[in-house]
Amino acid sequence: MKQLSRAQTAFLLMFLVILWGINWPLSKMALNYTPPLLFAGIRTILGGLILLIFALPRLKKLRFKETWHFYSISAFFNIILFYGLQTLGLGYAPAGLFSAIVFIEPVLLGIFCWLWLGESMYGLKIIGLFLGFAGVAIISASGFTGDISAIGILLALGSAIGWGLGTVYVKKTGDRVDAIWMVTIQLLIGGIFLLAAGTEFESWSMIKWETPFIINLVFISTFVIAFGWLAFFTLVGSGEASKVGSFTFLIPLIAILCSSFLLHESITLNLVVGLLFIVVSIMFVNMKLKSKTLDSSV
Repeated sequence: MKQLSRAQTAFLLMFLVILWGINWPLSKMALNYTPPLLFAGIRTILGGLILLIFALPRLKKLRFKETWHFYSISAFFNIILFYGLQTLGLGYAPAGLFSAIVFIEPVLLGIFCWLWLGESMYGLKIIGLFLGFAGVAIISASGFTGDISAIGILLALGSAIGWGLGTVYVKKTGDRVDAIWMVTIQLLIGGIFLLAAGTEFESWSMIKWETPFIINLVFISTFVIAFGWLAFFTLVGSGEASKVGSFTFLIPLIAILCSSFLLHESITLNLVVGLLFIVVSIMFVNMKLKSKTLDSSV
């Protein structure tokens, strides 16, 4: 995949972190109008259909007969497991605890990339990855209340593992499939599965097709799902996946800030302390990359 410039990388990272951060309060608001599985299916299918507009001019690069299994495996990890288990798990555990477990994904991603992609695993990276997770845990500590279900914890871990394995898989197979088609087809396959599950276990009559929900749905489907996943895999394909993954530690921070504004949730000392941990985490994970860049420019 073509290497991105620093400016392009910075823009895509900023876009991704902000959009995926705001997705949490927006999704919470949307669930006042719709059952979870149907919502997950509708937004992923819409995201896939939106990207289909951009993918169709590249139809020759689809090669579906040769590459269908790549799309299907990616959809299983990145859409069905990640979104499906995430949506179901929120009913079994407090949101703070659940999100903290899900965002252990960058730690898992760093380990997976070391095991299967041959990416370096040095001391600062290890410390940085765990500091980032600690920051997320501190930020989410205020949500560690209520009954904690073992099922909820397992579903959160499954969601994180699915996302981590899916990211490594896309990175490993990125040179065999077209990036836009990969995101498009995985969204459509995963969305159809989630929609079928929602149709089986939920009721379409429970969806309230009101203006706030429709605007929310269109925004999430377009920017969070379609362009968000495209930006994520573009970044993963252009650099070390674990370094890209380290920036996802910022997503819960953005989510809490947006929730404070949109849902009037309070900002606590945990947020400030967690932010410091996250900033140090990103510095540690990327420190070796920066030193290499400086050495090569001399």
